Amino acid sequence: MVGDDYEWFVTLAELEHVTAAAEQLRMAQPTLTRMLARLERRLGVALFDRRGKRLSLNTYGRIFYEHARRAQLELDSARRAIDDLANPAVSEIRVGFLGSFGATVVPRLIARFKESSPRVAFALEEGAAESIGDLVLAGQVDVGVVSPRPRRPTLAWRSLFRQRLGVAVPRSHRFEGVAAVSMTDLADEPVVAMHPGFGMRRLLDELCAAAHFQPRIVLEAANLTTTAGLVAAGLGVSLMPIDGSDYAPGLAVRPLADADAYRDVGMIWDSGRPLSRPARDFISAAAAVRHDGP
Repeated sequence: MVGDDYEWFVTLAELEHVTAAAEQLRMAQPTLTRMLARLERRLGVALFDRRGKRLSLNTYGRIFYEHARRAQLELDSARRAIDDLANPAVSEIRVGFLGSFGATVVPRLIARFKESSPRVAFALEEGAAESIGDLVLAGQVDVGVVSPRPRRPTLAWRSLFRQRLGVAVPRSHRFEGVAAVSMTDLADEPVVAMHPGFGMRRLLDELCAAAHFQPRIVLEAANLTTTAGLVAAGLGVSLMPIDGSDYAPGLAVRPLADADAYRDVGMIWDSGRPLSRPARDFISAAAAVRHDGP
């Protein structure tokens, strides 16, 4: 159960849905509604625009959310420091993640957390988004860092950041000099894709379906680095995040103009299995820090 801190508000602000937030926080929905009402009475303003059980942060809510995230980070850091002094036993957090997050995202999260919890150890597992979800539900890892948000309702989600997507093309390609590309422009292009089960493959399939065509996939790869190399060699084009897109020489990444061309990056865990205190603290610390992508 959430105490006097603002973890409950951060969760509600990110999910923007009372029922979903109450389930993730493992509290009764009326209790969460009363907590929000008390907070809004104290502040003297509404923090959300309401459409039934669906909420949308308003200007006041966004201000409070940013401050609540920072306050929550400080509270969690203080608790971890006290826990480390009171209980010197070493704890372990098992983290699964996508390969594209192994260069900067996961190392950054772990290094930041170990500043305040140096005794906590980490065990790492790399894989595709679906396989990381399977490992979480099987209890083989505690927390996953994945993208996009899984569809499985038993996987809880905490957002970290959002990445804009683009189209990777070889140099001298007809798209190299354009300001932006539309998904419909890719209908006749040979596509280098990730294998099924990877998050980027799911996003490619969804964006192509929304543009009413089937991608002409000529090659499949298991990581973005290989995908980038295949594109740079002139073997096709590919969907890639714009952030951190310096994958290979001879490659250009043009932004996608489609409004839904982004991927959400976040942390997942099994909503039906209790997490250790260090794992809960790791999730809270990661979500309370502003991220700029990989």
